[in-house]
Amino acid sequence: MKISIVGVGLIGGSMALKLREKGMAGFIYGIDNSDRHLNEALDLKIIDEKADLETGIKNADLVILAVPVDAAKKLLPKVLDLISESQTVMDAGSTKAGIVNAVKDHPNRSRFVAFHPMWGTENNGPKSAVSESFSGKAGVICNKEESAKDALEVAEKVAEHLDMHLIYMNAESHDVHTAYISHISHITSYALANTVLEKEREEETIFQLASSGFSSTVRLAKSHPEMWVPIFKQNKENVLDVLNEHISQLRKFKSALEKENFEYLGELISNANKIRGILEK
Repeated sequence: MKISIVGVGLIGGSMALKLREKGMAGFIYGIDNSDRHLNEALDLKIIDEKADLETGIKNADLVILAVPVDAAKKLLPKVLDLISESQTVMDAGSTKAGIVNAVKDHPNRSRFVAFHPMWGTENNGPKSAVSESFSGKAGVICNKEESAKDALEVAEKVAEHLDMHLIYMNAESHDVHTAYISHISHITSYALANTVLEKEREEETIFQLASSGFSSTVRLAKSHPEMWVPIFKQNKENVLDVLNEHISQLRKFKSALEKENFEYLGELISNANKIRGILEK
């Protein structure tokens, strides 16, 4: 199978490596605005050939959009304009409703499968790509009833070759859930990093005293705004909802400390400990 990866960064590069390793990708075209990324992807044997959008789409059996969600929303209709009824298009975006709605009336809508591989790191670029990245993780397919049967089967085969387990849901539900389990984590990390940078002006002190707990909590703050601003923008209402709840929870901790209500503080922590049982199932 010939595959075109639009966006040969962390996600697109990792998918390409794994699909080649599993034998699903016989030839991979790379399409990217960054010539440096394309050259790195060639050197790392992530892709076989650089291509412009029209050439890459025309010659591919499968097209994977692995670009920021705002770019995917604009680019997807153009890609669907170029494909035939034998080709499949899927994306890898962290928000789904905006992308799905952007092509709901497109005549080639059935050739598109809305997909979200639930994995990512704070790194970017093809040098960060790792073939085993998706193993054991969830792959979400949204609005599967809007995709043609054979296109859906191709996307399911991709998830299988990535060693992911599949979950099916509608785009709106996906965006609600990801706001709670992913998007708020990034906002919290950015806010904590900014708090420390504002209150602790001695960089060497941060470096010397940073524990593994602090490092893991602010790890996501290394993630680039080019990816995350569009995600927050497209999922604004859900992110605001969870952000309001998060602020409410922070106020409870603040109030317990101000009033020296350490019993209540312990109750808040004990209640939070329940998350362990959910995550360790």
